[in-house]
Amino acid sequence: MVRRQLQARGIHDRRVLDAMGAIPRELFMPEQDAFQAYSDAPIGIGYGQTISQPYMTALMSQSLQLEGNEVVLDLGTGSGYHAAVLGALTWRVYSIEVIPELADQARRNLDAAGLGANIQIVNGDGSRGYAEAMPYDAISVAAGAPEVPRALLDQLGDPGRLVIPVGSRDEQTLQLIRKAHGRLETNTVTGCRFVPLVGEQGWR
Repeated sequence: MVRRQLQARGIHDRRVLDAMGAIPRELFMPEQDAFQAYSDAPIGIGYGQTISQPYMTALMSQSLQLEGNEVVLDLGTGSGYHAAVLGALTWRVYSIEVIPELADQARRNLDAAGLGANIQIVNGDGSRGYAEAMPYDAISVAAGAPEVPRALLDQLGDPGRLVIPVGSRDEQTLQLIRKAHGRLETNTVTGCRFVPLVGEQGWR
């Protein structure tokens, strides 16, 4: 997976490659689908949600340029895999999941993998962020939003980086937003397709 799917497509951050090479992705998937753990595709995890394609997890993580001492907000926990990768790359992760059953499953998955000591899973509306631990050095959103939620821009530190899919329910562009000196700069990373970000500042 690391060699053929990530490095071959331009993922070069050594820390991201090492994290994804070390974390057992099969522990974050339904047992009956574990044989697909390293396939080049998103996989359903129930409740209409998916575990993202490995390349997309790597691309989002690399885009945040984490060095290891940041506080990160992760929205759309799902099965907990993306939070696990972020947790291996930085100091502290707060991960928000709107579906209670998935939040509980993510905690169990992280425990089973022996990970999560620096990851807090919260059941809540990710479109509103998580003001209790702001500001964040980086924010990662693994669900497509109709527009960038104002709450996330407010909770992003200065300097800070936010990666989020924005567009329609069926098709988005992955946007990287940098905040510096009170100004925002937005760049498009790639086209993508994520499940909808459901919530007050997302899709209702």
